[in-house]
Amino acid sequence: MGHDHEPNNVPHQGTAQPNADLQHSDPGSVQLLLYPHRSLSLKGFRNLMIALGVVSLVTGVIFLLKGAWPVFGFFGLDILLVYVAFRLNYRAANLHERIDLNRQLLTITRVYPSGEQESREFNPYWVRVRLAQNPQGTTDLRLASHGQEFAFARFLTDDERRDLCHFLSGALAEARAARA
Repeated sequence: MGHDHEPNNVPHQGTAQPNADLQHSDPGSVQLLLYPHRSLSLKGFRNLMIALGVVSLVTGVIFLLKGAWPVFGFFGLDILLVYVAFRLNYRAANLHERIDLNRQLLTITRVYPSGEQESREFNPYWVRVRLAQNPQGTTDLRLASHGQEFAFARFLTDDERRDLCHFLSGALAEARAARA
């Protein structure tokens, strides 16, 4: 989870730890944007597709010259499938969650790749951050209040969820103290 303490920071990917951007304006107030990490940039994707295209074209032409013309079509199909898989992966990267915390309210807004939004609101005094450790070592991060639980940050790594749990627990304690 990356933290950027500049108050006018516009969240973007490409920070040293690219899965979160933080705005921290006054005591007891935090804005956090969580988003999935993608290790291959759009420029890298373009370069990968060019390299795969060149290798497939050269190999396909070799097979075509040897009389195995159907193989040439399969090389084209392979490139198309790789392209579609990466485009779907990049579309899924549009999923993000925004956490807004102030003295009176904790709001988590999940924005799906389709643009649809889901929001949950919690009273900072009552909500607790729960990190469940599964036997396999994976984690599950939830907000719990009044018998209700809300899972979030599922696209983060286990270490990032642990860091977020620690950070958000501290921010909630700070918001409770600022409220008093």
